[in-house]
Order: sequence, then C-alpha cells, then structure tokens
Amino acid sequence: MKKQNWVKRVLLAMLTITLVAVLTACGSNSSSKSSSTTKSDSGKRVTITFWHGMNGPYQKAINQIITDFNKSQKQYKVVGTAQGNYTALQQKIMAAAKSRNLPTIAQTTYTTVPDYVKNGFITPLDQYMLKGDNKMSASDLKDIYPAFLSSSKYQGKYYSVPFSKSTRILFYNEALMKKYNIDKPKSWEDIKKDADKLKADGVTAIGFDKSFDMEFEGLARQAGNPLISAKPLKANLDTKKTITAANFIMDMVNNGEAKTAGEDIYGDKNFTSGKTLFYAGSSAGITNMKQNAPKDFKWGTMPLPSYKGKKATELAGNDIVLFKSASADQQKGAWAFMKFLLSEKETSKWAQLTGYVPLRKSAVQSADFKKYLNENETSKAAVDSLGFGFQSTAFIGFSEYRNDLLNAVDAMLTKHEKPEQALKTLQGQAETIIKTNK
Repeated sequence: MKKQNWVKRVLLAMLTITLVAVLTACGSNSSSKSSSTTKSDSGKRVTITFWHGMNGPYQKAINQIITDFNKSQKQYKVVGTAQGNYTALQQKIMAAAKSRNLPTIAQTTYTTVPDYVKNGFITPLDQYMLKGDNKMSASDLKDIYPAFLSSSKYQGKYYSVPFSKSTRILFYNEALMKKYNIDKPKSWEDIKKDADKLKADGVTAIGFDKSFDMEFEGLARQAGNPLISAKPLKANLDTKKTITAANFIMDMVNNGEAKTAGEDIYGDKNFTSGKTLFYAGSSAGITNMKQNAPKDFKWGTMPLPSYKGKKATELAGNDIVLFKSASADQQKGAWAFMKFLLSEKETSKWAQLTGYVPLRKSAVQSADFKKYLNENETSKAAVDSLGFGFQSTAFIGFSEYRNDLLNAVDAMLTKHEKPEQALKTLQGQAETIIKTNK
C-alpha cells in the first residue's frame, strides 16, 4: 500500500483538470454546505468525518485507532469511512468538492498539497499545531522524524500531518540465499554480481513492482542527484547521474538480472513463488506478506543496499489534510484527532498493527515497540531505514509529473526506449509543468 504508493491516469485528470476548474469555484468557499457542517449542540459531540483509502487489515487497524480516540474524550466523535483505495478516495474527494459535500478530513499524499493550496481547498494547521492550549510542544515536533514533518510543510505553513508512512526495503528468500551461498548484499552492485549464480536455474536476482520508479529515484538520490530539486525548483532528469542510475536498473532488466511485476502490479508474487531472490518493495507490504505467503516460505527483510557508496530509501505513504469547509468546532476536533494520531502510544500501535513505521523517535525507542520488533524481526528493516529516508519534492502539478515519470519508466520497459531518450522527454515535460505553474 503505498504510499505511498503510486498514480493512474484518472487521478491525474482529476487533479490537474477538474481540480483547477472545480476547486477554485467551490473549495475556497468556507460557507459552502457539506457533510462536515454539523454544529456542536448542547450535550452532543461534534462529528468529525474522516475519509480514508484503507482496506483489509489496514482498515481494521484504523477503526481501532478511531475507537481509541472516541473513547479518550467526550467532545468529539470521529466517523471513519473507507473509500475503497487511494485512487477511488481522490475521485470521491473531487466529486465531493463539486457537490460541496466534503468530509472534515481525509487521507491524501503530501504531493497533492500544493495543488490543494493553490485552489483554496484545505486550511493550514498552524493555528492549532503551533498555537493555543492543544498545540504541539517544541519537544514533540523535534520527536517527529524530520523527513515526515518537513514534507507536511508548504510555503512556510503546515498543511498536513504525517500518518501512514512506509519505507522501501529489501525482502530476501532465506532458502535461496542458503542454496546459492549468497550473503546479504551491501550494495546494488553486489546484487548484480550474484545474479549469475541464479540464471541457470531460472531465478532472477531481484524483482520490482510494475514500475521501478521509486528504486530509480532512490538510486539517483544515492548518486547525489534528486530528480526534482526543491530550492530552486528544478528538474534534473536528463543529467549524467540520473541517466546512469536508470541505465543501471535497465541493464539488469535487459540482462535477466532483474524483473518487474507486469500486470501483477506488485512484485511479491514473483518473490513468494521463488522466481526472484530479492524483492524491493514497501514495508507496508509486510502485513500482506505475512498473510499471503506460503506457510513454509522463509523470508526476511533488510534496508535497501547502498549505491555509489551511499544509502537512501524513499519514504512513501499518506498524510491527513483538513478541508476549509469544516466548521470551527470541527476544525478543533480534527486537530485533536490528528494530535492523537501523532502521539507516541498511538503511532506505535498503528505501526504494530499495519507494518507502517512509527512517526516519532520516542515510539521507536519505547519498551513496547522494542518488544514488538523482537517478536517481529521483519519489521526492523523499515525502522532502521528511517535515518536515510527521503521524500520526493512536492510542487504544483506533481500529479501530472508523476504520471509522466511512470510513462517514462514504462517506455523503457515495454517500448525498449533508451533511458537517455525517455529521460530527455521527461525533462522537457517536467520543465513545462514547473514553468506553467510558477
């Protein structure tokens, strides 16, 4: 569940076309009617509506967290509604904006925040987060992992809070490693070197999801070159370092040393069926792996290996935003719930139930979470990766750029377009998006 995850064409259309046409008209109207306009009556709780994209065990977990909050106080009541998945969630948010029937809060990727802000869709959290009786203390803010907190800030203000966060990690097949006498790789170069030992038996060294965009972005970062720089906002997609990173992956794919998931979307099926020795995937997938892998399948996890002597892993997942259409009482209640989610106890519980990572350093160091890690060793790699995690640069038009990035990777994989050409095209597309939205 990613993350974050990943964007389809329908989401691009909703975010880049409908967003501009619709949200400018109705998203900034705080007096609009919506499902989030319930007022606080005497003796009644204020209802906070929360739309999310969780399903299966993740939906069960968020329902437990919501129950925790509702039992912890008597002023507010959070009502969570699952919208199927992240794509469906974004579609329904767009439809709700058009009909002026938005929830109080919702899950979304932090990369949608610039577009939401541009169109007056969401409200900053500073007035609650940094001021008032229920604000976050300086020590609380310092306790949240910097990469998570920094991505919640846009144009000097906090517009979201981190929530369901994961890291990219490496899954490994214990039986195959033992059979071929292969050690845990310290570098991507090690994986490439070990591939020859496996080819004769039809085993591929490493598997990716349908797109290897996140691993590609990670290698580019390790080479010292973010795909999009933040200050100043600039695309670095056709530089020598970026092209070298893309060629490294594509050479492995073309040589039969790596394979993508194709229509399976995620690479876990190839991995659990013994077709790949390693699988680069999301730590949030650990929960599904535990449930769906064959009972006799022995596997483990480790942080992604280094490239060019440096380590980096992309942090993915979703934040929570507060819509302007919420009443003043609902906004206060929404912040109370957000702060609750950020607490050491609840972020630790959420991580234990789902495979996402704790948002706070103190939660990772707590006795309860340490006990959990001792009993669930596969969850340790995600936490160990937080120190070198990064998040993509968010900017207006990111969803359009993201779609172009996925198309560029697909062009390399299915159309056999050379990375140099695919990334040259992507560079031009990114420059146009950045220029258009200045």
